[in-house]
Amino acid sequence: MKKTTLIFLISAIITIIHTGFSQNLTYPVIGTAITTCFDTITEIPCPTISSDPFFGQYHGTPPSFQDNGNGTITDLNTSLIWQSSPDANGNNNGIIEKADKLTWSQIQARPATLNAANYGGYNDWRVPTIKELYSLTNWNGTDPSAYMGNSTTNLIPFIDTTYFPFAYGQTNLGERIIDSQYASCNLYNEIGWDGFPMLFGFNFADGRIKGYGLMMPGGIEKTFFLICVRGNTSYGINKFKDNGDNTISDSATGLMWTKDDSQTGMNWQAALAWAQTRNTANYCGYHDWRLPNTKELQSIVDYSRSPKSTNSAAIDPIFNCSQIVDEAGYLNWPWFWTSTTHRSYDGITYTGANGIYICFGAAFGWMQKPGNTWYSLVDVHGAGAQRSSPKCGTYLGDSLGVDSLGNTVYGRGPQGDVLRVNNYVRCVRDLTTPAGIIQPSNDPLNINISPNPTHGNFLITFNLQQEQKIRIECINTYGITVFVSDMGQQSKGEHQIPVAISSGSGVYLIKIITGSAFTIKRLVIL
Repeated sequence: MKKTTLIFLISAIITIIHTGFSQNLTYPVIGTAITTCFDTITEIPCPTISSDPFFGQYHGTPPSFQDNGNGTITDLNTSLIWQSSPDANGNNNGIIEKADKLTWSQIQARPATLNAANYGGYNDWRVPTIKELYSLTNWNGTDPSAYMGNSTTNLIPFIDTTYFPFAYGQTNLGERIIDSQYASCNLYNEIGWDGFPMLFGFNFADGRIKGYGLMMPGGIEKTFFLICVRGNTSYGINKFKDNGDNTISDSATGLMWTKDDSQTGMNWQAALAWAQTRNTANYCGYHDWRLPNTKELQSIVDYSRSPKSTNSAAIDPIFNCSQIVDEAGYLNWPWFWTSTTHRSYDGITYTGANGIYICFGAAFGWMQKPGNTWYSLVDVHGAGAQRSSPKCGTYLGDSLGVDSLGNTVYGRGPQGDVLRVNNYVRCVRDLTTPAGIIQPSNDPLNINISPNPTHGNFLITFNLQQEQKIRIECINTYGITVFVSDMGQQSKGEHQIPVAISSGSGVYLIKIITGSAFTIKRLVIL
């Protein structure tokens, strides 16, 4: 018998956990990677009591990656394998640059090139869907849209640069700092306002999903960075079931949703509080509803639907979705708040004044069409776009005011994004077993935690069928990894790990990772 000694102390105060994860989920929604919370502007300690202001900022299962040492990265949660860098399919000079960007036709052709070369030892590469691409987002990033400088020293991209090399736009070549858009395979199913198709992509520089027109002014084709993906072809495919009690279950993600939305708009703080009123009312027989984080909410977008193409919101019709009267006076569908803050940086300060929303109706902006002197309200980025608005304040309506030259300023940013402070809410909860946590049915390590429940001292026992590396993570109620131990290469056979956790009763998730697989066990501290 092998015995490995590992003692770790955790001093965090832990309350009841509302998260679960199953190795068997075909579409696991990975967390935001955030470890902090915010009020309407600044960072605050995460509230722990439901009556506290700004309670309910849910972060989710922490991301976990493995560098395979061959230009590929494995996502240990989703089982997706990625190219690590856009440069890996470009000029291979080790530097991500404008020359690595591709047009839409080049994007479609790229997987065949990788497959012919057996890149990374595989021949089933594909262009990622927007849901696959979104799984990589890291919401510790900072939006530099209000930043007027050229230095990127204090900027943080919306991707984990430990595993995925990243580059902002090259200002010396005429690009903006925020020109780091990555392509998906999803075209918007409506023609863009300028008469050209739009491709959904994610901008890892500023943290937004947008539908990007494939043609730029002057007849120049738009170009994007691309990292291809392989594995888990079920990722992004929902498996909805109407439970007949005003709830919708998704067995692919392990999430349960309210069939109805809030039927009215509200600011971000009110949205967090509104979710808690569902719990007070034991809505549909449950009291663990929450405002979804941005990855959870994006998981139920149906990118095959849109206002003009299907006369519906971008959501499966199994859900009920309220209608609104939009800024042009027509019927449309709302935008919905998430519990995730969109941090920004203006060159001086970092702020959390904006909350993330997802457009289930048209993603409006005010634009001047060619030849016009007036602004028109148009769907600039497509239903399914993800953007952000101020968390509170007066409804901003059509314009932001007057600039220094006396001109009316419409919307935000180069596409004149309409700003709505009051957005709608759809609540979510975890599909759980009676014990409260989804447990993997497959446990190749034969893991045992004893005693469980415990007062703080216990043994983790597992059996390795072969020599391999072991990593242990401990996750708290906010989905935050509070402890990580890379134990390195361990020999074949049984291992016992004595563990001591102090100063914190409640529920933990113990995650044991071996190579590209992992198992999660529930631990209760009395």
